[in-house]
Amino acid sequence: MGILFEEVSDLMTAVTQSAPGFCEGIQYFGGSLPGFEKLGKESAIANGKNAIASPSDPAAVFQTMLAADALRYLTLQVTASKASGHPGGFASIADAIAALVMLGYKNILTEVGHHAPGFYSSMFLDRSLEDMGIDTVQKMRDRFREHKGLLGHLSGQIPGLLSPAGPLGQGQHFAMSGALLHRDILFPVTIGDGGIGEPYVMSSMAHFHTAYPEVTNFLPILVWNGYSQEHHSMVSTKPNQEMIEYWEGNGFQNVILINAKDYDDANQPGEYVDSTEFSLEKRLEFTQAILEATDKAAKSALSGKLTVLIVKQLKGAGVHDRGAKAHNLYGYHTLDNEDIVSALKQRALSPAAWELVRTNFERSSGGPASHHVVTEKELSLSDLGKLPLEEFPVAGEKQVATTTMGTLISHVGKKDPSFVLSNADGNAASGINNVNQALKILHPTEDEAYYQGPKGQVYEPLSEDACAGLAAGLALFGARTLWCSYESFAVNGLPIWQTVTQAMAELRRPTPSTVTLFTAGALEQGRNGWTHQRPEIENYFAAMMRNGNIFPLFPPDANSIQACYEWALTTKNKGIPIIASKSPLPIRTTFEQTRQALKDGGVVLHESEGTKKVVFAVIGDMTLIPVFDAATHLESKGIGVRIVSIISPRRLYRPHDTASDTCSQPDNHFLDDAGFEKMFSGDALIGVTGGASAMLEPLMLRSTAKRDIFAWKRGETTASPTELFAFNGLTAENLAKRAGDLAS
Repeated sequence: MGILFEEVSDLMTAVTQSAPGFCEGIQYFGGSLPGFEKLGKESAIANGKNAIASPSDPAAVFQTMLAADALRYLTLQVTASKASGHPGGFASIADAIAALVMLGYKNILTEVGHHAPGFYSSMFLDRSLEDMGIDTVQKMRDRFREHKGLLGHLSGQIPGLLSPAGPLGQGQHFAMSGALLHRDILFPVTIGDGGIGEPYVMSSMAHFHTAYPEVTNFLPILVWNGYSQEHHSMVSTKPNQEMIEYWEGNGFQNVILINAKDYDDANQPGEYVDSTEFSLEKRLEFTQAILEATDKAAKSALSGKLTVLIVKQLKGAGVHDRGAKAHNLYGYHTLDNEDIVSALKQRALSPAAWELVRTNFERSSGGPASHHVVTEKELSLSDLGKLPLEEFPVAGEKQVATTTMGTLISHVGKKDPSFVLSNADGNAASGINNVNQALKILHPTEDEAYYQGPKGQVYEPLSEDACAGLAAGLALFGARTLWCSYESFAVNGLPIWQTVTQAMAELRRPTPSTVTLFTAGALEQGRNGWTHQRPEIENYFAAMMRNGNIFPLFPPDANSIQACYEWALTTKNKGIPIIASKSPLPIRTTFEQTRQALKDGGVVLHESEGTKKVVFAVIGDMTLIPVFDAATHLESKGIGVRIVSIISPRRLYRPHDTASDTCSQPDNHFLDDAGFEKMFSGDALIGVTGGASAMLEPLMLRSTAKRDIFAWKRGETTASPTELFAFNGLTAENLAKRAGDLAS
């Protein structure tokens, strides 16, 4: 293509009257390439068809090359219009993306958020972006990296795109989720060679394949371009055969590698080369190889073989620079910059070529991705029927809350075949072995002694990232799931969970909330020591509550946890962590009390009158034990006490404290001032939590009483929970003394 520039440069022009309307905003047009009159006469995807007839058809190959250049051109011009964004990584895989579209595949995902402008370019070409009012290149330029426009990294709100993409190592979760729910659809996912250097990408796919060997209809496409964000990628020195063996060693049965260097006739140095520098003949050979390899890989994945397609091509192929320097644009990379101008002119297409590319992209897969990909509509879900709730008598025998919730989880799994529970540390360790018994651990070895078998619904990789990734990904794609973890370890899975909850906040469709159960709280873990005592994760959720769609729940007993899960199952587009102990604890609430608390934030468990009134606002279940003891001490001195169990702290914020009204499925109910005063007014207010103090922020913002907080400080090895309480100052004596001092 580079040598052809000289032949057509005199045909470049800033404005071409005959250009299609969608081309408004294109900076440069080129002349027709040699062969266009014959190979571009008719669309390779015929009218009424969803894909090309053959990957070896010369017209299909020629038009795939045009499509790759169109993607490169748009990616570079759109990013340069804001002198910001990331064109280089996508440029090196544009040929494979073009091939997928020409072959009729549009449920395409990525692990690389930096590929966003390329994916937007694809959605523009197939007219998906028209659903958000972007019908010309100029409008795409105007709205790139702007509020309510095309975000710098893939978002959950862009028409036609299946999932968000930000941090590396997440995209494969969405591809596997889609494949599990839609067995006859291909879910390609591009994976950067910068990301493949991290272990969780491969390990998550390896565990998934072990658990679901029959689900192979996700297709990793390794973007092996030699560079990451600012330097060479950590896998850039691997020989080709070693890279093939790496994938084979991780269970991939069909490893297909296309190396641009095999077609290079421009004598480019190094192991990584740019196909846009080849002669036209070699460009077409390379494009045909890509097209045929992509077709072969897709058919292999759909036929039951775990397959990977590896495309080895220099980062930045066909854009303003090469290598890591192509990764992003700086402030000087405007549309007047010499490097930008030169690259755009080299990639410029004729108006007729733009029309041809647009027609192929629109016809592919039956129409715009925004009308056809699986996440553009709600997934049909099984009717759960009536939940087997069991209400225990208040003050009756102690019950294990998590085990009680396990009965409901088991019911959901039996009624809904698509339901998956994921847990890295083991359900038995969280007090929900009854779920294992009912739903079975998903494992290739059948063994009734361990409640495991190949048809189970309990997914147990050791990686919290893999646990959270599949559960959250399935929820985003429309299925019911539950991610269970020890509270101390869940932080390792939170990045993907947070990505999904943010995407849910802006989705254009309802989807089941992503629900979690975090057990084995710090106060239960005395003998395990500080390694198992990390409730600081609650600070994470406290901050996320301000998003508006995050509802951490703290049921105080076995009745409450049932009502919490019952409510969570009815919600849409929310992130709902349920945090509970796995120890037998007193029954303190009725179903109705928790249902009311889910609306108002908390429930009064105890009230007495006296000369003064002390209010204990308590988060958690075990933390209620020293609080009730402190109440007895205060009441013996004539001081009245009100104990409030805070079950849903998000309800205690004021409406303007959160972004709830910006969520696509908003829940704008907050406890009003009158309700807050009725529940928390007194002469002194003590917030008590066995976790992070930030969870009590709504109380501290709204209360005007004398107030203080008792909260977790740090872990230590102790012989009992009582000793651990004392280590953190959470004793009845300390609580009573501070309350008395404040109320005096």
